[in-house]
Amino acid sequence: MMRFVLVLRRLRRRRRPYGGRWEAVRLSPVILTILIAALAFSTPREIAISRLLPAAPALAASMWPVLPTILLGTFCLLVMVGLSFVYTDLGTPYTAAAIVAVTLAAAYASHVRLRREEALFQIRLVADTAQKVLMRPLPSRLEGIEIESLYVAAQAQARIGGDFYEAAVTPYGVRLLLGDVRGKGLSAVGTASAVISSFREAAHDEPDLRGVIHRLETSMARHGAAFPSPDLPERFATALIAEIPHGGSHLRLLNCGHPPPLLVHHGKMCVLEPTAPSPPLNLAALIGDRYYIDTVAFAPGDQLLLYTDGVTETRDRAGDFFPLPDWMRRQGPAAPPGLLDRLHRDLLVFSGGRLDDDIAALAVRCPEHRALEHPA
Repeated sequence: MMRFVLVLRRLRRRRRPYGGRWEAVRLSPVILTILIAALAFSTPREIAISRLLPAAPALAASMWPVLPTILLGTFCLLVMVGLSFVYTDLGTPYTAAAIVAVTLAAAYASHVRLRREEALFQIRLVADTAQKVLMRPLPSRLEGIEIESLYVAAQAQARIGGDFYEAAVTPYGVRLLLGDVRGKGLSAVGTASAVISSFREAAHDEPDLRGVIHRLETSMARHGAAFPSPDLPERFATALIAEIPHGGSHLRLLNCGHPPPLLVHHGKMCVLEPTAPSPPLNLAALIGDRYYIDTVAFAPGDQLLLYTDGVTETRDRAGDFFPLPDWMRRQGPAAPPGLLDRLHRDLLVFSGGRLDDDIAALAVRCPEHRALEHPA
């Protein structure tokens, strides 16, 4: 019994960072055992409360390791033996056999559960590593530009999905990429990886954004040919590239079928719809390869929000879409991390905690003092 108490103390110390609520849940098998034992000793023999004792180790298997589960079953068996001295003709052999059988089954179930949890933990480590390689954390500043990213994968237990983003300081200024691959799952992740890898090279080599897009188009076509997807034979991706020249007071946008970004310029919010449509990646051969670049003002204090359609297509219980432009108008001046924290929180509240699509967003702000750092 003393060993049993020591094991429970170790379990409590191990789970202490998770809070008191988890502590109560972890102790529920002990509470159940004490409750059944107290009722069994205080109620008439005819009620036979003691027959519920096998439920305690069965419950412990869902949250305890193997050894504490076996110790709890042993304690239940001792309780049953003690009851046999108080009440005769209690059916002790049958209940004791049930306790032993359930305890052995619970110990095996606990062993299987722990192995699965360990495997899931290793998978999450691999997924976290893959995410850091595929979509590495962005610095808080690039050439004086404040930037922050948000990424939420819709697939259960996933860390990465079909949405992607990247940012780079190049000889031509700060260049940003945000996109969304059609489809979900590992095939979409592979396509996103091909596009990001191509951007990391092309952003430094190509002086014009059209050249960057052509490189992304070529990489995606080659990836699709090398790894065909039977369920999506025509895989494509929407993409948006933004370029903020060194010390400039404007930004260039090339929108390939992507949701238009939002810009807060001198306190007024506007939707940056492209003046002419450009084809999504891997569809240029079907609908033409004409790409159009828009130039807009980007003054100190302005804020830019890039996002994927997972944001605007988030629905509430009534089926209405998340009103992103109206939401953006209500936001006061905020640093990019604070803005995206609010966006994530409000999306969860709006959807009731159910996000059915991958979500990616980039918040970019030109600080007030940047004009002094990079005079025109």
